[in-house]
Amino acid sequence: MKRSGILNAPLSGALATLGHTDLIMVVDAGFPIPSTAHRIDLAIAQDLPDLRTVLRLIAEEIVVEGVVRADDVPTNNPRLDEWLQATFADAEFSTRPHAEVLGELARQAKVIVRTGAFEPWGNIGLFCGVEPPKWFGGDGVIAPDYYASKL
Repeated sequence: MKRSGILNAPLSGALATLGHTDLIMVVDAGFPIPSTAHRIDLAIAQDLPDLRTVLRLIAEEIVVEGVVRADDVPTNNPRLDEWLQATFADAEFSTRPHAEVLGELARQAKVIVRTGAFEPWGNIGLFCGVEPPKWFGGDGVIAPDYYASKL
């Protein structure tokens, strides 16, 4: 039996397939997931599970180097934005128009995880990264400038 972390087998397995620059989206209950997407549906009822719990658990299992959210989030759901900034403090943040998050970004995602969240603009994209000390810590290896500060 798995001792800790994400116990949901489809989600745990999907996280293990992610590589550098892959996109995983964690979305609310009403998100229009494309029919071709690798969909992991965790929704049980309203806010079960909630968006932040699922994002926090995923953040404990993968390296996140980028976070993308709708451009409405910073102004229209500032508490979510503050939580994201604190939870993913080392990540680079970007915004996209809400329509792009629902369309183009969703089609790019390798995995889309549906939560039970009823949270406005609760659709967050996470770009996977690498842990610079593990990748660039070898003898004779020179880290690129954008990773050197993280060694």
